[in-house]
Amino acid sequence: MALIVKKFGGTSVGDVERIKNVAERIVRTKKDGNDVVVVVSAMGKTTDQLIGLAKQINQRPKEREMDMLMSTGEQISAALLAMAIDSLGVEAISFNGPQVGILTDSSHTKAKILDIEGDRILEQVRKGRVVIVTGFQGRDEKDNITTLGRGGSDTSAVAIAAALKADQCEIYTDVDGVFTADPRVVKGARKLDKISFDEMLELASLGAKVMQSRSIEFAKKFGVTIHVRSSFHDGVGTIIAEEANEMEAPVVRGVTSNIDEAKVTILGVPDRPGIAAEVFKKISEANINIDMIIQNVGEKDTTDISFTVDKSDLDRLKDIMDSVKESVSAKRVTYDNEIGKVSIVGVGMKSHSGIAYKMFRVLADKKINIQMISTSEIKISVVVEENKADEAVNALHTAFELDKDVIYEAKL
Repeated sequence: MALIVKKFGGTSVGDVERIKNVAERIVRTKKDGNDVVVVVSAMGKTTDQLIGLAKQINQRPKEREMDMLMSTGEQISAALLAMAIDSLGVEAISFNGPQVGILTDSSHTKAKILDIEGDRILEQVRKGRVVIVTGFQGRDEKDNITTLGRGGSDTSAVAIAAALKADQCEIYTDVDGVFTADPRVVKGARKLDKISFDEMLELASLGAKVMQSRSIEFAKKFGVTIHVRSSFHDGVGTIIAEEANEMEAPVVRGVTSNIDEAKVTILGVPDRPGIAAEVFKKISEANINIDMIIQNVGEKDTTDISFTVDKSDLDRLKDIMDSVKESVSAKRVTYDNEIGKVSIVGVGMKSHSGIAYKMFRVLADKKINIQMISTSEIKISVVVEENKADEAVNALHTAFELDKDVIYEAKL
């Protein structure tokens, strides 16, 4: 008998028929002799609808109240799914995150899980019940409801699997697994049978929508192997695990884009030691995450600093940038929310030369201008115009032969 954690995303439970299909799938697993814990997202576009309602009431609602509101979507899914499983003759019980002791910090709308008290879940599992837990949410030390940010149900599922020492963690979604690129953007995108934690972490953090990056961090830290599968058939998906010891690994495993970021530039900053710390201090205190950063060589003892942030944080950032500008005696601040971050990822890149040149040459041939560059051992990211992002992804996917079952070698 295995203990299996299954997570179903919003499209998987998008309507009554899909909820019934999910229930049948869970019951089959249970009747095969397994214990099952299920994590669910809100139905379809419920979260977006709740955000829309909030904006009609107050354009700048308090984040604590947003958590109270948004946490209701998953409770609907969990209760309906429990009812559907019961109707098939198998006992089920639903809980919200706080009820099963998912403890988080107090960063409303993007809280981080600190601990999970799994006793209540295991108690119900021992009674033979299917346990359904709302994803995306928990409670802080003051018993406030918190949410984990977009895609947070993935993190809930992996964290629960780690806490319960589950035998399997399956993530069900509306695609067949992890692809070399978004199949909605690149027609030749291929499904990967297996991908390492490091590669998946980069792809997720760089814009791939299949998994939340924090869920991969959790999986890597606690050694939770993940199977990403389709909700609509029983085919094998993609295994996310430790790096495979392959004889010859592909150099580039995937290409991704992210159009959900904005670029901020502080112009005319005094060029002196400690200035960067002053610039980012108040941003850090506002709990706003910074992604790419570049500092230009300036003139007359001044410099320009550009960085990217999530578009959802842009309004809050603008509120504090006037004081930042004043405190560092900068000339002005500009904002550009029409950018796209395009990235290539692969563990093989760290041992092959010529990858960056190849990427830049491909973009140059397409007359796509590069605004910013960021690199690590296993990824290269560039910022381009938003309307050029899809073209860039397609060109790079073809150039690195990701539509073929071959291993790319850099050709200079």
